Amino acid sequence: MTAERRQGFAPLRRFWAMTIKEFIQMTRDRLTMGMMIMLPIMQLLLFGFAINTTPHHLPTAVMMGESTDASRAILAALRNTDFFDITGVATSPDAMDRMLESGEVLFVVEIPPNFERDLRRGLSPSLLVAADATDPVAASSALGALSGIINTSLAGLRHIRIDAPQDPPYTIVQHRRYNPAGKSTLNIVPGLLGTILTMTLLIFTALAVTREIERGTMENLLAMPIRPIEIMMGKIMPYVFVGGFQAALIITSGLFIFDVPILGDPWSLALLTLLFVVTNLSIGYTFSTIAKNQLQAVQMSMMFFLPSILLSGFMFPFDGMPKWAQYLGEGLPLTHYLRIVRAIMLKGADITVLGFDSAMLAAIALVAITIAVTRFHTTLD
Repeated sequence: MTAERRQGFAPLRRFWAMTIKEFIQMTRDRLTMGMMIMLPIMQLLLFGFAINTTPHHLPTAVMMGESTDASRAILAALRNTDFFDITGVATSPDAMDRMLESGEVLFVVEIPPNFERDLRRGLSPSLLVAADATDPVAASSALGALSGIINTSLAGLRHIRIDAPQDPPYTIVQHRRYNPAGKSTLNIVPGLLGTILTMTLLIFTALAVTREIERGTMENLLAMPIRPIEIMMGKIMPYVFVGGFQAALIITSGLFIFDVPILGDPWSLALLTLLFVVTNLSIGYTFSTIAKNQLQAVQMSMMFFLPSILLSGFMFPFDGMPKWAQYLGEGLPLTHYLRIVRAIMLKGADITVLGFDSAMLAAIALVAITIAVTRFHTTLD
């Protein structure tokens, strides 16, 4: 091969050498390589099976005013449908209110006394359905199917005729609690509070340690008369104030711009928001101690953030997901905070009726803080 031809192939050889070098360097970064390969597969399988825009198996309670053939037929139909899961029995209107306020159920179907008698007499009795409408999507689809379910259940009873399904011999009175107009902003704005806090606080704190290491200033901090745990707490504390300011800004904007009320105890909202902020900061700090550079820290944050918005009930009804996806969602701080903030702001609840979600948020915070402290000491060693 002549010198001219060899020189003509020189750019191609240099290009190929650089490609091989970059590929080798990329494969040595096992964490980034693993995320590039596994993350798309995990997201496809996880979200493809978990996300369902038509929710099913929604937790429902019944309040039986009588025990007759008609009431038992309606109850059996509700049990056999995919839309409702009978998970409780309300014995009084107060019990019904507590179950809806705490989020234990999304619907309560009340069969009043003398329902079957009035039905057979053609008096068009009423069925009361109280629905938690803080999530309008979940409530609307299930309520829309309710009439057909009841028609089917009553069609097999003697002396009860349903000639026109669109004009049944009874009336369904729907009481959409907490959001009677079905305004999506009442559901979205409180959810944005938790979503924005999760995104910003995770990324801010995920860069905390890696930024110091890349700049070479971590050694200077360790040379000072200050303990590692004090370094960690000192780096987190400013973001606690930042998170508090962000929360106050979003709540104020929702109150005056979007007309989203705060019906519950504001001190409970403030306390649990602070707990949520600390939880996310601890998770972000843990990512910071695992990552080798700032790019990896951001990748980990986004890897955690995407399941949070998709599996927490922010974008899709939580109770409409498969059980295995709900179990994964229960391990995310945003899932419990969304229930808390919506219950306090829209239902008028306080911390006393939110015991499970408050305890779960505290447990996740404790686990995250423990891991962050342990990983921080390991990173320094």
